Amino acid sequence: MKVVTVDQMRAIEAATDAAGHTFAAMMERAGQSVAEALMARMDVKGKRVLVLVGPGNNGGDGLVTARYLAQAGAETVCYLARPRDERQDENLRRLQELSISCAVAPDDTGGTALRRLAAGADVVVDALLGTGTRLPLRGTVAEMLGTVAEVLERGAAPPRLARLGGIPAPPAAARPLVVAVDGPSGLDFDTGALDEVALPADLTVTFAHPKQGHFRFPGAAALGELVVADIGTDPALAEEAALEVLTPEMVWEWLPERPADAHKGTFGRALIVAGSTNYTGAARLAGAAAVRAGAGLVTVALPAAIHTAVASGLAEATYLLLPHDMGVVAKTAAAVLADHLTRYDALLVGPGLGQERETVLFIKALLGGNQKQQPVGFVQPPSTDSVLLPPLVMDADGLNILAQMENWTARLPPSSILTPHPGEMARLMGCSTAAVQDDRVAVARRQAQTWGQVVVLKGAYTVVAAPEGRTALVPFANSGLATGGTGDVLAGIIVALRAQGLEPFRAAAAGAYLHGLAGELARSRLSAAGMAAGDLISYLPTAWKRLSE
Repeated sequence: MKVVTVDQMRAIEAATDAAGHTFAAMMERAGQSVAEALMARMDVKGKRVLVLVGPGNNGGDGLVTARYLAQAGAETVCYLARPRDERQDENLRRLQELSISCAVAPDDTGGTALRRLAAGADVVVDALLGTGTRLPLRGTVAEMLGTVAEVLERGAAPPRLARLGGIPAPPAAARPLVVAVDGPSGLDFDTGALDEVALPADLTVTFAHPKQGHFRFPGAAALGELVVADIGTDPALAEEAALEVLTPEMVWEWLPERPADAHKGTFGRALIVAGSTNYTGAARLAGAAAVRAGAGLVTVALPAAIHTAVASGLAEATYLLLPHDMGVVAKTAAAVLADHLTRYDALLVGPGLGQERETVLFIKALLGGNQKQQPVGFVQPPSTDSVLLPPLVMDADGLNILAQMENWTARLPPSSILTPHPGEMARLMGCSTAAVQDDRVAVARRQAQTWGQVVVLKGAYTVVAAPEGRTALVPFANSGLATGGTGDVLAGIIVALRAQGLEPFRAAAAGAYLHGLAGELARSRLSAAGMAAGDLISYLPTAWKRLSE
């Protein structure tokens, strides 16, 4: 699904209207979609719904929403930022025919009526401002948002009776459910900037396509659940948009088939070079993730000194013991790997390797110095028996060591997959982490093209970018993933998919999606604070099953 800018969305709507599907028809479908999204969450019959109606098209969407909710049995009231003429506003006229009450801000001295309506509401629908918002907010709309926020905050006061002991019971709803039409009023739909008076939503319903600001903070944190509604535009009108967001349908189509007559060779052989004395868990997590992500055979190549510690918790993998120096991979391990690489369909290098001098020398020897041949174990020009690297995934300390090497991009096979977190990305680029985070999409896209590699820039709404410019967002932002080892799990998933034959971009994108979905499943059952990296591995089969359904 394409992610668009505000200007692109305006052009899409204009082209749709010119083709005969009018703005009025799009507004009707938009308002109906908001009502349906709310009704999918709760039975609205008898619920008190306050719809905040702005002066423009977003307010028109709100009027349509109010009508559909009233027809479903909700006790609906509209509060208008400014008067509308029912002679020119068909949606307002239809509300009046249904005897739906509409208050108007200029007639409400001191906001008394608005306070009363907000205090009694079960649902507040924010239909004040849409994609044309200019910050900062001022005037009536800002005053309305401030008044409602004040009432909702006061209504969320702690109970007078505190229950101690036993299992804590979930509190009763402290405030009404807040539904945003297109986005919270006060959101910049391009940059993600958020006005201080914006009302954070529990549910946001946007139309046709998500907007870039939906995935940029701080605004992204104020959306709640994001739903994209079809309002009748042609998806082909968004083809020029350079950014997309992954959907379960897309990812499922990419995942490898599992034929009934398969054998373990059918699903590829993945080799993982990982681990050191201080980071035994990284090797185990990456290996276990690769197994759960469907690779037919997973081999963990690790310092011989940590074999027992890793193998005791990972029975499904095979092992290649590497020369080591005090528990870290030694330079001479490159020659050992050279004898085995041709047996594998994909190679992951990096989780938990550390950055000791011997390991740095190992990485340099592994990658060699020849951009085209990529010999292993040669520090001089390759001979005719040079060994080519399998499709490569570089992660963690592999990336940190790359950042220390001159002309490192020339040492990697084309279309390798790099999986940096923002700090690692900054080291690869030679800039600050803040510069990476300022515009994650632009940074990932630019560096993928510059380096000629697929970049997986991890974080909230992970960005996957290919050298030819294709860029996708992974639609998960989960604080439960902000813990040690989750990156090792992601790298293991990606190398498993690469071993199963997925081309680099799809392997990276599908792997990141499976990882994020497993994280959502874990969070829903365990809470974000209680999650650990190993929980993701447990939920990977369920994530795969969810996609298949």
